[in-house]
Amino acid sequence: MKLLYWLDDWLTLSKNEQQAQLPFTGDDLLDDVFVKYHFVDLDKPLLFTFSPAGTNYQEHDLHADFSPWGYRLAQKQGVNIIAFQHLGRSNWFRSRNLIFFLEQLATLLEPFNRRLGYGTSRGGFGVGAFANLLQLDTVLLFHPVSTKNKAKAYWDTRSSTDIAQQFDWEGDYHDLDLGKAQGYIIYDPTNPIDRRHAKRYAGLTHLRVFGMGHGTHATYMNKFGFYKQIAVDFMRSEHIDIAQFRQQTKTLRFKEDYYKRLNKANAKSLHRLELLSKAHNILLEEKVEHVQEHQAQIDIQPLIDIAIKHQDEHPQDAIQLLEVAQQLVPDDPLVAHTLKQLDKDE
Repeated sequence: MKLLYWLDDWLTLSKNEQQAQLPFTGDDLLDDVFVKYHFVDLDKPLLFTFSPAGTNYQEHDLHADFSPWGYRLAQKQGVNIIAFQHLGRSNWFRSRNLIFFLEQLATLLEPFNRRLGYGTSRGGFGVGAFANLLQLDTVLLFHPVSTKNKAKAYWDTRSSTDIAQQFDWEGDYHDLDLGKAQGYIIYDPTNPIDRRHAKRYAGLTHLRVFGMGHGTHATYMNKFGFYKQIAVDFMRSEHIDIAQFRQQTKTLRFKEDYYKRLNKANAKSLHRLELLSKAHNILLEEKVEHVQEHQAQIDIQPLIDIAIKHQDEHPQDAIQLLEVAQQLVPDDPLVAHTLKQLDKDE
C-alpha cells in the first residue's frame, strides 16, 4: 500500500511543498484489484474511476505501462487520477483488503478540494458504493448497477446477479451511498433492469438515451466518440451541457443501427414495434433533409489532409479517418477515390 505511506508523509508538508512533489505516479495490488494513481496539480480535481465488466484482466496481464480503465483519458485531461481495475471476470470490488485501503485513503485526501467519480455498469456500482466514503462532489455514471443484494434488487434477474452472490451483499459498501455527491446518470429507459437501478440514484440528473442498451458504451456508441466526449467534458468542467447532449442524442436517430437496437429492446411489444416503424419512416425523410441542409457546411478537407499525410505510417488510421469523412459526405468523389486507393494498397 505504497500510496497510503506516501500520502501520510506528503500531508506533513506545506501546500507549496506538496505541489513541488508533483507529479507523482505509482500503483498497488490489493488482492484482486489493481490501483494506479497519477497526481499532477493540487488545483485540479481528483478523479476516481472503477472498471466495468468486460475488462477482465488477470494479474499476469499487468506490466509497467498497464493502464486501468479510464486512466489514460484522465491523464490527457490533466486531472489527478486514482483508477481501480478489477482482476478476473466476477469481481465486484468486495475485497476486504480493498475496502480497508479505501477507508484509510479517505482520511488522507484533504489537499484535494474537488473529488469526482466516473464509472459504467459494474464500475458505476464502485463509484456509487464508495462515493460517500471518499467524499465525492460530482459523479458521472453510465447505466450503473446499484447493488447485487437480492433483497434490494430482486428484479435484477441477470446471470451476473447469481454469480455475484459469492460475495457479501450485507456488509459495508454493498449498496449505493452517494452522500453529498451530485452529478449525472445516463441510461436506456427501455432496459427495464437498468431503469430500476437508475431510479435508485434519485439525487442525480437523469439523462436518457433510448436504445442505448446495457453494453453499448464500449462498442457501438463509443465508435462515434459519443461517450468519450461526455466524459472529457465532465473531467474538464464537472458539467455536462444538457442541451448539447440532447442534440447529440437526436443525431443518433439518423443511424440505422440505432433503430435496430430499439427494435431488439422492444421485441416483445408489437405496439411499440409499430410505433418505432412509423418513427423510423418519418426519420428517413428527415434524414435526407438533414443531410442536404448540413452537407454544404461540412468541411472534410482537414480529414483528407491528415489521412494522406499519415497514410504510409498509419494506413489503418488513415482509412478510418476517410470512412468518417465518407459518412459525413457520402457522395464526395475525392473521398471515395482516396479511400479506394488506400484499401487497394492495404
